Amino acid sequence: MDTKAIRTALRRWGLYVRTFIKWTAAAAVIGAACGLVGTLFHFGVHEVTAFRGTHPWVLYLLPLAGLVIVGFYKLTGTDGLGTDDIIDAVHQGKLLPILLLPAIFFGTILTHLCGGSAGREGAALQMGGTIGQYLGRHFQLDDRDLRVATLAGMAAFFSALFGTPLAATVFAIMVISIGVIYHVALYPSLLAALVAYGVSIHLGVEPTRFAVSVPEQTVGMFVRVALLGVLCALVSILFCQVMHGAGHLMKRIRNPWLRVVCGGAAIIVLTLIFGTDYNGAGMEIVTAAVEQGTVAVPWAFLLKLIFTAITLAAGFKGGEVVPSFFVGATFGCAAAPLLGLPAGFGAAVGLAAVFCGVTNCPLASTLLAVELFGAEGLLYFALACCLSYMLSGYQGLYSSQTILYSKLKAQFINVHTNAHHAGEKTE
Repeated sequence: MDTKAIRTALRRWGLYVRTFIKWTAAAAVIGAACGLVGTLFHFGVHEVTAFRGTHPWVLYLLPLAGLVIVGFYKLTGTDGLGTDDIIDAVHQGKLLPILLLPAIFFGTILTHLCGGSAGREGAALQMGGTIGQYLGRHFQLDDRDLRVATLAGMAAFFSALFGTPLAATVFAIMVISIGVIYHVALYPSLLAALVAYGVSIHLGVEPTRFAVSVPEQTVGMFVRVALLGVLCALVSILFCQVMHGAGHLMKRIRNPWLRVVCGGAAIIVLTLIFGTDYNGAGMEIVTAAVEQGTVAVPWAFLLKLIFTAITLAAGFKGGEVVPSFFVGATFGCAAAPLLGLPAGFGAAVGLAAVFCGVTNCPLASTLLAVELFGAEGLLYFALACCLSYMLSGYQGLYSSQTILYSKLKAQFINVHTNAHHAGEKTE
């Protein structure tokens, strides 16, 4: 080999080495930061939820909490920003204001404190993406690398909250554009997720895990699981339509201060009628459905959907994914006995399949189920998620999400979710 060829080879391998060092350093810092903030957020939500349980009167402060949230978002200049803007930061290189971090942090804490129905992962994606991009700018990363840093932050914060680093990684790099995996972000996102997971575990955050009994694999059982997957696809369509419909409906109240007060008052009335099971994240209800096979009423999934749609449409803060866990688990628990499935196992399948239908991420949903419930039911979870993905159409929680390839044919379509219909011809 001549000298020129050797120099060329060394330059090439030098590029790989520099890239490895760059992302090892950046992802480790992003993961550590997300792990620390994620742990604070986890314990914050946990403590205010416990406080609400022993002081039920705080429910009546929900309209006031809404006014504080609206005022804080306006004060920080983050009014109107949400998860769709995090997705746009990856798609378009949109810059995220660092003040979004405290805004979504305290907004979600206040929502949970006073009984709004919301999850944590919307906040996780927003805070993680903001941290990732902010630290990436301090590392002087270019525009393309900033997008990867944003994905790494999303994966890290999700991992810190749920203790699912593999699912968090795959979800972050797949939820942006369905049909394309951001392979360049695999190592940074996984390393950041693992670091954040390690930090959260070290600081005392228990990873989310469920004990579920998986039935023996038989043809009949696969058929039953397939039927449940089909039903979950329909539930996921309903979930997305109600969430987006409530948003459009509440926007008819143009004044955001009045909107959030009306929404808070509606949640108070609904809680007085139906009880407190549907306030907050509701993970204890999910646990009961999966591990005990019990659900308060068969239509609990509908009530949770209504509570969540009103809460988020009114202007309170949080996420939609944990409510989708609740909806999927309670629906699966109620529907499973009708299909000849164990109720707890049906709740586990329902959780994964509805999550898949609303996020359009079958691989991430399957991995999430494995990390939450164990690998024994892998094939069942995969079947239900694949069916839910295919049959849920082009609905989705995030309107900035793009679906690049058709769910019906091997055809490039490049459309946004909620803006395309199954079977529609594209030019």
